[in-house]
Amino acid sequence: MLVDSHCHLDYFTEAEIEAVLQRAQDAGVTEMVTIGVRMAQADAVKALAERFPAVWGTVGVHPQNVGEGPLPSVDEIVRAADHPRIIGLGESGLDYFYDKAPHEVQHDGFRRHIQAARRTGLPLVIHARDADEDIAAVLREEHAGGAFPFLLHCFSSGRGLANTALELGGYLSFSGILTFPKSAELREIARDAPRDRILVETDAPYLAPVPFRGKRNEPSYVAHTARMLAELLELEPEALAGLTTANFRRLFNRAIDPRC
Repeated sequence: MLVDSHCHLDYFTEAEIEAVLQRAQDAGVTEMVTIGVRMAQADAVKALAERFPAVWGTVGVHPQNVGEGPLPSVDEIVRAADHPRIIGLGESGLDYFYDKAPHEVQHDGFRRHIQAARRTGLPLVIHARDADEDIAAVLREEHAGGAFPFLLHCFSSGRGLANTALELGGYLSFSGILTFPKSAELREIARDAPRDRILVETDAPYLAPVPFRGKRNEPSYVAHTARMLAELLELEPEALAGLTTANFRRLFNRAIDPRC
């Protein structure tokens, strides 16, 4: 049993969503988390999670989208997360690669999501791209004001940010990037990370793993990333699935096993 800890199911059409979920089940992916990127999208995320028992959701504003309108207040984020199928916040963070929003607005949005995570106890899903030093600095500053659970999703940053996150109690989630030929350093980070702090994801419909690289990604493909991670850790695939699912359940502790 595998969990795709980060995907965007609302990017799939109504005509194809049931087939996408069936392929995931057939591949042994029994749960998945569809991620919020705009507050206006929160109702759609909740509707998907209510409709399909295998689907959970998060609510938040992606750093690329924080400049599109007024930032939600901490209270608004907290209220949006008050739903039994919402198990986390975000994705939030910093993205200096696309630079679609001023850095100060991204920082403000990031810190608001952190405050909401601290208040709710829900883990914050963090997007980090070309902003390692600033992400690490914010995490350290905010952690000094009170611990909060968090996950660096689609981890593709350097060892420095990985070490900072792990030192502060965070988790790392690995995507199809782990399977790319030029990701040797990333594979070393994954191999060296504490085994009780690693998850797997697709970030579907983006970043399909080898052998589907360049095609549209979907939750069933997380099995290929998991297979690579199992090889790195010298584990059988079933053991890796059990390990990452247990880690998911510990971090996203609102996500009750649907088989129970």
